[in-house]
Amino acid sequence: MSETHEHIVVEAWWAKALRIAAVPLVSVLLAMAIGSVIIWLSGFDPIAAFRALFQGALGGQRQISETIIRATPLIFTGLAVGFGFRASLFNIGAEGQFIMGSLGAAWLGLLLAGLPTPVAIPLILIGAALFGAAWAFIPALLKAKVGAHEVITTMMFSWIGLYLSSWIVSGPLKEPGSIPQTTMLSSNVWLPSFDRLIPGLIPVRAHLGFVVAVLLAIVVLLVLRRTTLGYSVRAVGLNPGAAENAGISIARTTVYALCISGALAGLAGASEVLGTNHRMFDQVSAGSGFGFTGIAVALLAKNHPIGVIFAALLFGILQAGAGTMQLETGISVLIVQIIQGLVIFFVAAETIVTWFVKRRQKLKLEREEAVDAG
Repeated sequence: MSETHEHIVVEAWWAKALRIAAVPLVSVLLAMAIGSVIIWLSGFDPIAAFRALFQGALGGQRQISETIIRATPLIFTGLAVGFGFRASLFNIGAEGQFIMGSLGAAWLGLLLAGLPTPVAIPLILIGAALFGAAWAFIPALLKAKVGAHEVITTMMFSWIGLYLSSWIVSGPLKEPGSIPQTTMLSSNVWLPSFDRLIPGLIPVRAHLGFVVAVLLAIVVLLVLRRTTLGYSVRAVGLNPGAAENAGISIARTTVYALCISGALAGLAGASEVLGTNHRMFDQVSAGSGFGFTGIAVALLAKNHPIGVIFAALLFGILQAGAGTMQLETGISVLIVQIIQGLVIFFVAAETIVTWFVKRRQKLKLEREEAVDAG
């Protein structure tokens, strides 16, 4: 009897996992199918286009490195937005928190350049996380105390952060010259690239920040599943009234969740400064978009921390391979943006996709029953 019960539990676990993965997977496939039709109607070969795209993203060590480079900050921002979603908070201001994390990393990188690498890098990462959390604190407090909607307040703070950082990068921290950027950081505070860590690799730009992001995704999963804070976040997100009746402070949980979300977005900025650019540029002219793309990553991952890794890698593949696709086939990189938009649309339209999946399952079950009856 116990073996039968255990078998049922295992089947239920796998069924749940497949159900969670089905919507994002089908959404991606539908987006690629519609993208193929658009490419074909534009007079190009869809097979050649996607072959070039995947070759440009996964065709060798350097191509894989570029995919990882683009995916790394998206893991951080996807985790940031997803963590907020778990508490029913829409942190649309992850872009501003990313910018402030970048600013904190650039400033601390210059300030702590004389320290040994094992000491300087962790301190800079912690500082960048605090910068991001601080930028989310006031919107969190406004949400908790007066009910101000976090979509409005975090977006407003993103614009404030954007122009504040622009003034600082163009003024107090500006490197001499005409380009608005900070001074290049000392190499001892750079996140090590993979070729320095793994013997035999050709020189690549992918860096330790990717490993930190993946480990952090596991930490976030454990926090949500195994800690009192994680339980409070999930309870408030699922049913605030029931959570409050159970003795959970909605205000305190809101502040904690949004500040943790901001800290994760701040780490995304630090990964770009310490690992990729080794300085900060004026975001008004350069832009990043990592915070906004993180929303799409979180949606595609269904706010699951491990799913965020794979969703970020998918977006990294699309972005890294777009240039090769355009170079080899002549197709505009805007097609990739259309595919990304379609992915977001289908994930958001979960009802349609869920219906499609259930319909397929029903047809499969009917075929199996027909075979058994025959």
